[in-house]
Amino acid sequence: METFADRLKAAMNEQGLKQVDLVRLAQQKGIKLGKSHVSQYVSGKTIPRTDILHFLADALQVDPDWLNNNNDNDSTLSDVDKIQTSADNSGGMKVREFKKSSKLNNVLYDVRGPVVDEAAKMEEMGTHVLKLNIGNPAPFGFRTPDEVIYDMSRQLSDCEGYSASAGLFSARKAIMQYAQLKHLPNVTMSDIYTGNGVSELINLTMSALLDTGDEILIPSPDYPLWTACATLAGGKPVHYICDEQSDWYPDIEDMRKKINDRTKAIVIINPNNPTGALYPKEVLQQIVDLAREHQLIIFSDEIYDRLVMDGKEHVSIASLAPDLFCVTFSGLSKSHMIAGFRIGWMILSGNKNIARDYIEGIKMLSNMRLCSNVPAQSIVQTALGGHQSVNDYIVPGGRIYEQREYVYKALTDIPGISAVKPQAAFYMFPKIDTKKFNIVNDEKFALDLLRDKKILIVQGSGFNWHQPDHFRVVYLPRIEVLKEAVGKIGEFLQYYRQ
Repeated sequence: METFADRLKAAMNEQGLKQVDLVRLAQQKGIKLGKSHVSQYVSGKTIPRTDILHFLADALQVDPDWLNNNNDNDSTLSDVDKIQTSADNSGGMKVREFKKSSKLNNVLYDVRGPVVDEAAKMEEMGTHVLKLNIGNPAPFGFRTPDEVIYDMSRQLSDCEGYSASAGLFSARKAIMQYAQLKHLPNVTMSDIYTGNGVSELINLTMSALLDTGDEILIPSPDYPLWTACATLAGGKPVHYICDEQSDWYPDIEDMRKKINDRTKAIVIINPNNPTGALYPKEVLQQIVDLAREHQLIIFSDEIYDRLVMDGKEHVSIASLAPDLFCVTFSGLSKSHMIAGFRIGWMILSGNKNIARDYIEGIKMLSNMRLCSNVPAQSIVQTALGGHQSVNDYIVPGGRIYEQREYVYKALTDIPGISAVKPQAAFYMFPKIDTKKFNIVNDEKFALDLLRDKKILIVQGSGFNWHQPDHFRVVYLPRIEVLKEAVGKIGEFLQYYRQ
């Protein structure tokens, strides 16, 4: 029997439309429809709600009932609180089926999306997949400093209960001293909150700030959790362009054009994920000036601030904005190779008088989650003090530095691939010559590479980059592994055309 997915693909072929064409048509009509949603419809994983079904039928010039294959088959019903007739001994009683909240309809996180799902299926079948998709140091042989492990083991028996909601005194004191070294203004102990990674705190701060329709400026490309959390909170993410021709620095004029009366804040990710860019003080000052002119909050994601190479120095934007309200995020997941420990923090700085009510909201949500991981909090003081082992990785001869050097040269030697050399973190965001390879769908490119060469990357659209011409690679694997991976990518591109 034909399914919704079968008819959708048939209608798309008849009209000569690709998945990306449907996304663009939806944007033109003001309908929120992401690539991941269309991909799930085409693969048969889910069926659209009624309004999206009617949009698709209209775009494909078919009857909605035909497209939905309306034949009393339960699998073809809409996503909207489906009621189906039980075929068991309940005597025909109607059974309610629960669906996910409509708040999630436009929430995407393709770093662990459909391409990763396909990789997981392949692994279940016994296929070895080389993963260049996620910044998780431990699987690539990066070890937590011994002193951190030792100190946590000594303190475990003291970490069995809840801590204060904002965090342990020792952890917050160490973070406050770190903030002083970064020259963050007007920071006290009460301005510091620990979290189960920065991810939890991003969600918390967006939920406390945004009302329905409020706008927030987020970079494109971005770390997609920012867009997802802003959307989930009811806000409207507005993406400003980071300019590849200018070393991926934010385009200040594009940022300026996108500010209006509903704009509440600007997000920067510095050092940047996925591009590896490090913003100089001059660019940060321009962002501060813009935020000052329009009275905006600045959120600065600085989780990679201790992974800066080439002798450059990271500057915290909050240090340039004592008169503005800033929230700075960082943690130990990347610098201390303990992503699984889940320990991050945020620091409120600058002019807190203009955000007193917002801060009360942050406190409320912080209290509601009780506290963050207490054993992980217990080693913050150890981790931030003394010798920083990460420094050995990011200088010539160090693993991250040498792997960056190799992967940049090797990838840019492939005809049709170009890139801006990253200055920090452990990511690169290469550009594909879409004309050379006839690429119109970057998710398909990632899936085809996975199926052909067993290499897992994340397509650029997974980072809210709206052209199908980029992908992100993680250069955490050792050089011999990177050589194998880049060699296979080069082989793939010798014959690949969409």
